Amino acid sequence: MNRYVPLITVAVAFLLQAALVPYIAIAGVMPNALLLAAVTIALVKGPRAGMLSGFVAGILFDLLGTGPIGAGAFVFCLVGFISGSVQESTFSDGWVVPLVIVFVASATAEATYAVGLAVLGEGGFSMGSAFRLVLPAALYNSALAVLVYPWVARFLRREKPMTTFRRLA
Repeated sequence: MNRYVPLITVAVAFLLQAALVPYIAIAGVMPNALLLAAVTIALVKGPRAGMLSGFVAGILFDLLGTGPIGAGAFVFCLVGFISGSVQESTFSDGWVVPLVIVFVASATAEATYAVGLAVLGEGGFSMGSAFRLVLPAALYNSALAVLVYPWVARFLRREKPMTTFRRLA
């Protein structure tokens, strides 16, 4: 069961992204539950799990949108790996460092995705769109992370119960 917890987390984030997130948009800016799930898994489980969950979350994100399939998978995979690597290098158990990582990861993912779409001819990227869409989306994801991160991290950190007792002597 413990192996499937990240997959369950991404599946729940997919359902929330499809069913709930469009209704909580503020001024056209929507949070990204799939990105938040991938970054949270990366912060708790490390870079490999972050990369794998980022890839799955990115493919699901691409399937929800109208853009090319694979752009979100690449960006989420990269962000998941980097977030997990950064967390392994920090020595903080508080909640401030994960929120800063979520903010930077969200801003990086949104900007990289927008630039990737512009390169593929799917949209334009400008500094105005960065201030109008990327930064508010990163702030929204960070505000949502304040509420969601502690619960999801606790769910992901569950250890398997001990079933046997071995003598140490």
